[in-house]
Amino acid sequence: MTFKPNDSAWPTKGATLSHKSAEKEFGLTFDEIVAGIRAGKLQYRENSIYGAPFLRLIRSEVEALVSEKYGEEQLHRKKWKKELLEINRTMKQVKQQMLSLETRKAELLELLGDKGS
Repeated sequence: MTFKPNDSAWPTKGATLSHKSAEKEFGLTFDEIVAGIRAGKLQYRENSIYGAPFLRLIRSEVEALVSEKYGEEQLHRKKWKKELLEINRTMKQVKQQMLSLETRKAELLELLGDKGS
């Protein structure tokens, strides 16, 4: 497959994902990803981190493949599940920050000798 050097999806943050992430996030198998590449439905770039090779894929093409193969509903369910996980993770972080701030507030109030405010 021939690539244009200025394909806008490649340098854009969040527009690509590894084949491992595609497997985990969308429930694809490596064989399905390879079949998509061979069919010309997925562009890829070879990459490696610490010597471990992986394929970099364009997210919108992976989503189109999942939608075509399993239907729009499955694609939406996968996206909603991912969004829910992100929301839960953020909420957990915010709760931890609140606990930390409440503890520090109590310490400061104690140091000030001001129990009322």
